[in-house]
Amino acid sequence: MLADQYYLIAHEDRTGRSRLHPRATGLGLAAALLTELVLEGRIGVSDGDLFIVDQRPPRDALSHDILDLLSGQSRHSDVRTWLAFLAQDSSLRVAERLMRVGAVEMVTRRRMLGSTQVLYMPNTARQRNAAAWASTRVANMLVRGMELNLTDRALVGIVVATGLTRHVMYGFEMYPHIYHALPGMIASLPPDLRELVECTEASVGSALAVGRR
Repeated sequence: MLADQYYLIAHEDRTGRSRLHPRATGLGLAAALLTELVLEGRIGVSDGDLFIVDQRPPRDALSHDILDLLSGQSRHSDVRTWLAFLAQDSSLRVAERLMRVGAVEMVTRRRMLGSTQVLYMPNTARQRNAAAWASTRVANMLVRGMELNLTDRALVGIVVATGLTRHVMYGFEMYPHIYHALPGMIASLPPDLRELVECTEASVGSALAVGRR
C-alpha cells in the first residue's frame, strides 16, 4: 500500500522517529491515504475539491474507513481541509495497519519524569531490512532511470511535496540529474494526483510556517 511505503520512508528504521516535523509527516500520510483511493477509482480531485467517484468499499479496511468518512461528510470537499483533518491521526492509523501485517511492532519507551512514548517501528532484522528497502528501492529506480509505475510516481510526488527527497537520495548525491527530473515526473501524473501533490506541498508549507511563528 502506498501509505505504508511512505510511512517506512518517513520514519527512521532504527528508532521509529519521524524524519520530518510531525505535521509534515501527518500531511504526507493523509495525502498517501487519499492517493490510494484515487488509484482505486473511488475518489477524484479537481480545482481544490475532492469528490466521490465510486462508493463501493475498497478491499483494505483503512481505505474503507476513509472512504466512509468522506462519503458521510460529502458537503465538505476542500482537499486541504481533508488533508489537515486526516493528518491528525494518519500516522497512528497507518502504523496500526503496518503492525497488522507484521511490518512494525509497538514499542513503549520510558521518558524522563516517568512519562512514556509509544513508537511503531521495525524491531527485527527482517522488518528493518524491509523498512530500509522502501526508500532504497525508489532511489535505485531513479538512479537507473527505470520507468516508474503510477503508484511509485505518486509516491515520489508525495516524497517531494513533504521534503523527504534528501532522505530517499541519501548516498546517491553523485546523481544530481535526478533532482532535475523530479518536476517532470510529477507533471506527468494524472491531473487529480498532480493536484493532490500540489495541495500537499502547499499544506506542508503553511503548517511549518505556522509552527515557526
